[in-house]
Amino acid sequence: MVDAFARLMLLSSYRIYVIADLRVQSAECSLCTLQSPISNMPLEVQVRTEESVDGLRIGLIVPSSNTIVEADFARSLPPGVTFHTARMFLAETTAEAERRMVTEYVPRSVADLASLYPRVVVFACTSGGAVLGAEGEARLMDEIAEATRARAVSTNNAVGTCIARLNPRRVAVITPYIDDLNARIRQGLERHGLVVAHIAGLGITDNFALALVPPARIIAFAEEALAGVDFDLLFVSCTNFRGMEARPTLARRFGVPVVTSNQATIDAALEALGLPARSP
Repeated sequence: MVDAFARLMLLSSYRIYVIADLRVQSAECSLCTLQSPISNMPLEVQVRTEESVDGLRIGLIVPSSNTIVEADFARSLPPGVTFHTARMFLAETTAEAERRMVTEYVPRSVADLASLYPRVVVFACTSGGAVLGAEGEARLMDEIAEATRARAVSTNNAVGTCIARLNPRRVAVITPYIDDLNARIRQGLERHGLVVAHIAGLGITDNFALALVPPARIIAFAEEALAGVDFDLLFVSCTNFRGMEARPTLARRFGVPVVTSNQATIDAALEALGLPARSP
C-alpha cells in the first residue's frame, strides 16, 4: 500500500476551507461485494464517542472527477459548518463504472471519513445511488451510518424529500446523462410516487466533462428539451452539473419550482445537523 497525503484547499468568500486529507492506496486493495461494500472496512477505524464531537462536520463522499459539488457546498454552508471530502474513483458516467465505484472505493472513503468523526455523512452521487436501486442504496446508507456513527444522507433521498414537499403534479427532468442512466433516474423518482412528464439528457459519459457544461447551456438545453411539455416542477439531476447556478434563471423562464441535486443535498445535510435549509 502506498500512502500519500494531500490537502485540497478551496477559497470561497475570502475563506479557506480545508476539504480533506485523502489517503491514496494501491490498486491491490481488497474488494468488497456490491451487496455489502463496507463490510470489510479496516479494523483500525475506531468507534466515535460523544466526547469526541466538537464541531458541525459534514463528511462528503464524491466521485473523484466531480468538481462541482464541493464548490456548491462551500458557497452554501453557514458559518460554523465545515465539510470534508473523501473521493471514490470514477472516470465514466455509466452504470458499470458506477457499480465498480461503489464496490471498490466506497469502503475506503467511509473509513477515512469515520476517522474525523463527522456529524453527517453525505453520499453525493445521484446516478450512483440510482444504479444501486432503492434497496441497494438504502442498505448502503445504513452501512455508512453504522460505520461512521453519523447520520447518513443520500442525494437521491434528499431530492425525493425536497420534491415531495413541493407536491408537484408532473415533474420534468434534465440531466447530463445517457439514456440508460436517465431510465434509472426516472425509476427512482417514480418509486417516490412522482409522475415524470419527460426526462432528457445530454448524453455525456466522461464524468469530468459533466462539470464543463456552462449554466447557459443547461438553460438552453432545458428550453429545447421541454418545449411543449406540461410540468409543474423541474428537477436538474447530477451533483457534477452546474444546476445550482442555472436554477434561478430556470425558475424564472419556466415559472415553476426548480430542484437540483446539490441544492437538495445541501438542504438535507443541514437539516440532519438540526439547522434550517438554505435554499428558498
